[in-house]
Amino acid sequence: MPLLKADRARLVIIDFQARLMPAIDDGPRIVANARRLVEAATALAVPIVMTEQNPAGLGGTVPELSGAGPVIAKMSFDSCAEPAFLDALPANDELVICGCEAHVCVGQTVLSLLADGRRVVVVEDAVGSRAPDSKAAALRRMERHGAEIVTTEMVVFEWLRTAAHPQFRVLSKLIK
Repeated sequence: MPLLKADRARLVIIDFQARLMPAIDDGPRIVANARRLVEAATALAVPIVMTEQNPAGLGGTVPELSGAGPVIAKMSFDSCAEPAFLDALPANDELVICGCEAHVCVGQTVLSLLADGRRVVVVEDAVGSRAPDSKAAALRRMERHGAEIVTTEMVVFEWLRTAAHPQFRVLSKLIK
């Protein structure tokens, strides 16, 4: 089924780190959208997994996202090279991905997950790179290899499915 389902989803937050974010193009908007995803995931009981690339060098996760879920530290750009990351992702989960940088850690992780036969959904307005052209090239490449490209609003409303959902009023305010 092409529509996302909250009860099969896992939100994956890749490397939203304090020392990296000031260099990311449109960083505040990307962090805000990731925060919206975290709030929706939390309200809908969607599990969250986070990574930090070389936390000793790049610092911890930005305060807006800190504590959203368990953090897996890594040195490899591809999160899949870290066994704890793969252990945190049940085989049938739909993986909703946000993070930085689109053309490095996000891209390598997504391509590895796709090669492993996983359903991967990349949230375009919640991924970033230092240069807009790097992000654009990464999104094209990920899509070409089978990733679905969506927006924060698409994820939230697909997870809700209906205005009759008990969390609709709360979560629809995230988008306005």
